[in-house]
Amino acid sequence: MFAKDFIEILQEQNFKDFFGVPDNLLKQFCYKIPKNKNTITPNEGNAVAMGVGYYLSTGKIPIIYMQNSGLGNTINPILSLADIYEIPLLFIIGYRGEPNTKDEPQHFKQGLLTEKILDCIDLKNEILSTDLNEAKKQIAFAKNYLEKTKKSFAFVVRKNTFEKEDIDENIFQNYELTREMAINSILNFAPEDSFFISTTGYISRELYKNSKDNSRNFLTVGSMGHTSSIALSIALNKKDKTIFCLDGDGALLMHMGIIGLIGEKSPNNFKHILLNNFVHNSVGSQKTSAQSMDFEEIFKGANYKKIYSVKTKKELEEILPEFIKNNELSFLEIKIKPQDGNNLPRPKNTPTENKIAFMEKLNGK
Repeated sequence: MFAKDFIEILQEQNFKDFFGVPDNLLKQFCYKIPKNKNTITPNEGNAVAMGVGYYLSTGKIPIIYMQNSGLGNTINPILSLADIYEIPLLFIIGYRGEPNTKDEPQHFKQGLLTEKILDCIDLKNEILSTDLNEAKKQIAFAKNYLEKTKKSFAFVVRKNTFEKEDIDENIFQNYELTREMAINSILNFAPEDSFFISTTGYISRELYKNSKDNSRNFLTVGSMGHTSSIALSIALNKKDKTIFCLDGDGALLMHMGIIGLIGEKSPNNFKHILLNNFVHNSVGSQKTSAQSMDFEEIFKGANYKKIYSVKTKKELEEILPEFIKNNELSFLEIKIKPQDGNNLPRPKNTPTENKIAFMEKLNGK
């Protein structure tokens, strides 16, 4: 079925506004949502809360979309807010890691438990049909259920439910630097005995591809938004090591409150680097709210001591020696253009093997 047709049916049933975080399985769906009706939120819990506010102010039922890994961010606002106030929400959830399908290791457990989690929190759910006529019946059933019970309902969307169509994924800022150029420059200037904690998605795969010693890298393949927390804890416990945190704008925004704690702790061996392409690159290049933010001012307010922002290779390579050498909590924003990940290898070792190698190197074993 084509995503445009599915969205038209939703709109015919008076489901008009959408809130969520993009997902690769929902790429076609996300791109067909009318832009003036689509609010891309920092995390999935925000989407639920905005949906509640939308219902309170309009009386209409919102659509909340996400990847199934985002369910963890929604459970509290679903159970302690939407359910308590009897506010119905319609969920569209990408089924990453569906049992008996090929996917990344971080999605296996999520996929195995997706339907069980929904059942456990008493969120009625169905697998969305790939047949448009059947999907139309499902939507009509969901609408009746939502309006009658004032409880939420979820459609779980399998891979290839929506037909592939040509979409323009790189429609935002066109800076000189690419992710690959930036990471290679950082690796070239970083001391050989430093360690890297990298965020989920293309950044970790790029680091894996270009590093000479991957035992010095902790690739955060899941748990989007928590890389800086991992890096902070390591920096505090290994004060004799230089710790680089490679963050992305979508990941940073998802759990941004951590930068206040980083600023409070102020580890002088913590090097926070934001690779900012202003989009959720690996799931279809949907924009992030980084478009409207001044990270230099934000990190200054969070008590980071040294703050830099660059957008060319020359600027980056001029600033890296100072950024690395200074003995204070430091932040570097590198503005880059979106870049596909078609040429990026996936790690050959398992996450557990990565963990063991990293711990042995970090702890000098």
